[in-house]
Amino acid sequence: MLKTHTCGDLRKSQLGKNVTLAGWVDRRRDHGGLIFIDLRDREGIVQVVFNPERSKACHEIADQLRSEYVVRVAGVVAERPAGTENPRLATGEIEVIADNTEILNPAKTPPFYINEDVDVEERLALKYRYLDLRRARLKANILLRCRVIKFMRDFLDARGFLDIETPILIKSTPEGARDYLVPSRLQPGKFYALPQSPQQLKQLLMVAGMEKYYQIARCFRDEDTRADRQPEFTQLDLEMSFVDKDDVTALIEALLTDMMAALKPDLRIIKPFPRLTYAQAMSRYGSDKPDLRFGLEIGDISDIATRTEFGVFRSVLATGGVVRGIAAPGCGHYTRGQLEELGRLARSLGAEGLVTISLGATPGSLDTLTSEEVKSVAARFLTLDQVKAISARLGAQKGDLLLIVAGKPDKTATVLGDLRKEMGRRLKLADPNLFAFAYIENFPLLHWNAELDRWESEHHPFTAPWEEDIPLLDTAPAQVRGKHYDIVCNGYEIGGGSIRIHKPELQRQLFRLLGYSDAESEALFGHMLEAFEYGAPPHGGIALGIDRLVMLLAGEETIRAVIAFPKNQSAVDLTVNAPAPVTENQLAELHLCVREE
Repeated sequence: MLKTHTCGDLRKSQLGKNVTLAGWVDRRRDHGGLIFIDLRDREGIVQVVFNPERSKACHEIADQLRSEYVVRVAGVVAERPAGTENPRLATGEIEVIADNTEILNPAKTPPFYINEDVDVEERLALKYRYLDLRRARLKANILLRCRVIKFMRDFLDARGFLDIETPILIKSTPEGARDYLVPSRLQPGKFYALPQSPQQLKQLLMVAGMEKYYQIARCFRDEDTRADRQPEFTQLDLEMSFVDKDDVTALIEALLTDMMAALKPDLRIIKPFPRLTYAQAMSRYGSDKPDLRFGLEIGDISDIATRTEFGVFRSVLATGGVVRGIAAPGCGHYTRGQLEELGRLARSLGAEGLVTISLGATPGSLDTLTSEEVKSVAARFLTLDQVKAISARLGAQKGDLLLIVAGKPDKTATVLGDLRKEMGRRLKLADPNLFAFAYIENFPLLHWNAELDRWESEHHPFTAPWEEDIPLLDTAPAQVRGKHYDIVCNGYEIGGGSIRIHKPELQRQLFRLLGYSDAESEALFGHMLEAFEYGAPPHGGIALGIDRLVMLLAGEETIRAVIAFPKNQSAVDLTVNAPAPVTENQLAELHLCVREE
């Protein structure tokens, strides 16, 4: 090794010890005689002192050093003079007096500051990702990611799970997203697909008798990118045999609870994890991934609205719609401009409009609310008692602002869910030190795609229905519940799983309902159907999105900040400039040609 210690190792207990360090020059300071550098490696920073009276040659080399030079330093650990200690550094009580120095590699001036926490334009940061990763924040994120994955491995290894790799080159089957395809040179005209997940393969491992499988799996989906989505991502994938829903969810709750205690003991979590049905989540929060760090629950006021003289409410209710709302605490003083801005936001989310009711500018009890304090375009159509009844239903107090949407049930839920999330952000209602995990269960097994005129799986076609709902597959598919369970945290879905179908006839029945003929099912999924005929055990599993989980643990707003080499929003890797053209010879070997549009 070119060094005996890391730059973060040294403490007062090692005073007088001869050490050799290697790393990057973080900062250099010339005090007119003595030269100081902060030497940085992955584990920390230590101050090195170059004294010409101790080693003139060493001092002359130090005079050449600049930021990001790679150097090797040999010297002795000494105590810093009194008053010069740096409490911000773990090594801040000591310094290394240099006796020998070697420049291992000089460096050009970086395109942005590495030793300062300043904003860098994302395009530039991604182009020079290898430099961005030297910066403290991103380096800490990557180290956190490593600790999270190690914890997962240790946790599952201790519980008898087998770490089994599955193929990256597989068959293209419809799983809900667009596949990345890989042409085969040896099988002209045929293609592999990169796996959207190891779903089918891990089920086959259960048929193979592995019983407990996990993998830190690479997955690929050709989807548009966003803050919490990348073309390639990493998930903790696991599957278990002879289990039901509660066995899987209990395992994951224990994993996440223990992980938080070990890696983020300063953060609070809600225990046990709350469980909501899909219907409850949509009704109360307008989202199947609700942020439970604050209330602001959606209330249905249709029964009150139908007794008012407000025509908007009555016409919507007459056509089968609903009237729902939320109460924004302490916002009764909002100006006309602020209210109009909220109305524009609601319409951009898909609402026909937004009815606002200001309950006065002064906080207090609803009992003291007067008609004069109520401000709304609907005020003259509502009695004071009706306003108070609506306010009570929405959990409001005097001084709050009611935000009300009327329309179709699904649309009002999603619009108010987005408004709830936005008001929570604006009012800073969410506790940043709270991790509110929750399970969302009892999703509908299927949903109707009106555009394609067919049923589609809510999650994927291997999810088992509740046994008592199986007869409804032929008569009322919309009422069939699936044995799904999503795990959410702070407004993000971080994982999803289900108990799987393990009987071939039930799987064939579901494929028929999804519009596949028996011949198509055999062509696409024959390997699964045949495997189930050789004694498939009851089984289920889950996948946790490692990128999203680490993003939340690191306090970041995008998963790009916790991935070593991410793609940008156009799915381009700016560091290596991929995707890129290939030669005509390469295309010819694959029996392909590129058609210019």
